[in-house]
Amino acid sequence: MRERYSVRLPPPLLKQLDDFAERRRVARAVIVETALASYLSPDGADQLEAALARRLDRINRQLDRMERHIAITNETLALFVGFWLTQTPALPEAAQAAAQAKGKQRYEGFVEALGRRLARGKSLIDEITREADTAKVRNNSPD
Repeated sequence: MRERYSVRLPPPLLKQLDDFAERRRVARAVIVETALASYLSPDGADQLEAALARRLDRINRQLDRMERHIAITNETLALFVGFWLTQTPALPEAAQAAAQAKGKQRYEGFVEALGRRLARGKSLIDEITREADTAKVRNNSPD
């Protein structure tokens, strides 16, 4: 048996209720009853907390992966720059113009190659991970 209960709602909230009921094609009483049951349910807060915890865990894992990728990128760049600086001799003044022209040409080639690689969806992180996994398998295999 149901009992009648009268509630006064502010006009904007009543409009939202009417619009929602019309869109869902359900009675306003059903929406109010469901909302009230959900609000008063002791499980509601626990379910919301569990859902938020799952989302936060997923975001945390994504951030951990990003942090790892950035660390690999930084190490790669630092290693390259260090290697380049120690291995590249200074050029004589007469060779500077030709070296700059060649450098510009090589840089443009690098940017084109990078664009093609990114368009294919390949990443250095994936390549390094695959090579590391292959090396692990090779080192652990009884040869």
